[in-house]
Amino acid sequence: MSTDLAKNSGYDGGKKISGIKRHMVVDINGLPQAIHINRANVSDREGALAMFSLSNQMLDSVQRVIVDGGYTGQDFSDQVKLILDASTTLAKRNELHTFKVLPQRWIIGRSWSWLDKCSRLWKNCERKLNSSLQMVLLDYLVLAFRRY
Repeated sequence: MSTDLAKNSGYDGGKKISGIKRHMVVDINGLPQAIHINRANVSDREGALAMFSLSNQMLDSVQRVIVDGGYTGQDFSDQVKLILDASTTLAKRNELHTFKVLPQRWIIGRSWSWLDKCSRLWKNCERKLNSSLQMVLLDYLVLAFRRY
């Protein structure tokens, strides 16, 4: 591994992943409104708040942010309220060890599955975080051209 790759990668011990993490805000149709990529050693909450801070002008009409269990906490909700002036809703299943489709979580899950079909994104082969971001944007552009 070269030093360029090493300085842009991190390791998340909780999720057991190394490399990068992608954070994304999607609309009700699953199309991305904001995308942020950081090293894996940055927590999910910190990465999401960084994305909201960098994209707050594009997200000025957002009234409610639906998050999963990884983004819980009063401090996170307060920061989202401060940055976006939006409320935070937790989309969480009620019963443990049962499968139930949650429509709110299905929206973002569908968006991630669209990206999973892009072979260039299966592994992080980019040297810089910005290059990885541009590949995600390019793949969504191709998806939009095929779909519409």
